[in-house]
Amino acid sequence: MVLVNKPPMGWNSWNTFGANIDEKMIFETADTMVREGLLECGYEYLVIDDCWQSKTRDENGRLVPDPEKFPHGMKYVADYVHSKGLKFGMYSCVGALTCAEFPGSYNHEFTDAQSFAEWGVDFLKYDFCFRDERIPAEILYRRMGLALANCGRDILLSTSSFGKESTEKWIRTTGASMWRFCGDIFDTWGSIRRITERAIDRAYDNYKGSFLDMDMLVVGMNGKGNVAKDEPALGFEEYKFHFSLWALMGSPLMIGCDIRNMSEDTKRILTNKEVIAISQDTACCQPVICKHPPHEQFVACRMLENGDVALGVFNLSDQASDQWGSWLIPEEFGWTRESGTKLLMCDLWDGTEKYLQNDIIMESGIPPHSCRLFRISLVK
Repeated sequence: MVLVNKPPMGWNSWNTFGANIDEKMIFETADTMVREGLLECGYEYLVIDDCWQSKTRDENGRLVPDPEKFPHGMKYVADYVHSKGLKFGMYSCVGALTCAEFPGSYNHEFTDAQSFAEWGVDFLKYDFCFRDERIPAEILYRRMGLALANCGRDILLSTSSFGKESTEKWIRTTGASMWRFCGDIFDTWGSIRRITERAIDRAYDNYKGSFLDMDMLVVGMNGKGNVAKDEPALGFEEYKFHFSLWALMGSPLMIGCDIRNMSEDTKRILTNKEVIAISQDTACCQPVICKHPPHEQFVACRMLENGDVALGVFNLSDQASDQWGSWLIPEEFGWTRESGTKLLMCDLWDGTEKYLQNDIIMESGIPPHSCRLFRISLVK
């Protein structure tokens, strides 16, 4: 069984490619993850999502990779990914079929776990379609958790039950290292807002070793790919909001864009090491939603391992924010003026530093659908 001490990071094929996956694209993506510095930043998992399978199992009841997409088989793919210093991930489902109607793992959990181990899999995304509703979801997920724990290889279990059947109450009994609590993400502001509003109410369900998954990143999708909609795609400020909040909330960071041709703006967001450090902070303290002020603006903060505090000011509104006033007081995150310290605030997107004045955080002019993200240090 895999035990993780910080939110997993990597890349997943679904958001961009859907069913249009093959060996060549996976190899090119692995090369890019290394060449563009993504592995160095912590993105270590390369995960193939649904649609990698043939439509039927073999005569021994084992899953079979699609011979046109993956002519050399999955161990060959895993070996290539591992040769780049990356870890390899795959996909299955609790149901008789996957969400794209390929064979799922229902009643084949131990057989499939053995196949994954023999192929060199390090990560399994486990979905929730076509399940047997006579069996509680927690039992279906425990089946695969137990199968993976006995397969002879360390394989991280990533569950995707969408928060159904009170997932938060039983998920840690399954051995899952990360768990989805929401529906699929799309490259639209409405999708980001929907997930944000749900995550605000679920902040206390995030635990070290069992991380609340806000779904894969859409940073850099730019209206293309499998999760694009007939709506405006997100822009730079919205992608910045998205990445900042996922990092501050402690969600896994799984890239979903086609990194082989990502723009400089996309790379600037995905490789911001200061923001990634907030995500990967080893204390894994739960975030606190400090205030829900008017005009659809909110503040979240999180204590960090070295005593610093990460603080984000988020603007959900369609209008630029007005000045933030005295409603935000540092006592919200535990500081008092009697501590004998001053607060030094570093903006993690532009690198500017300033001392807090009059015990009040004042921020104005935050663009619509954007944010400020700070690392706050207590200085003598």
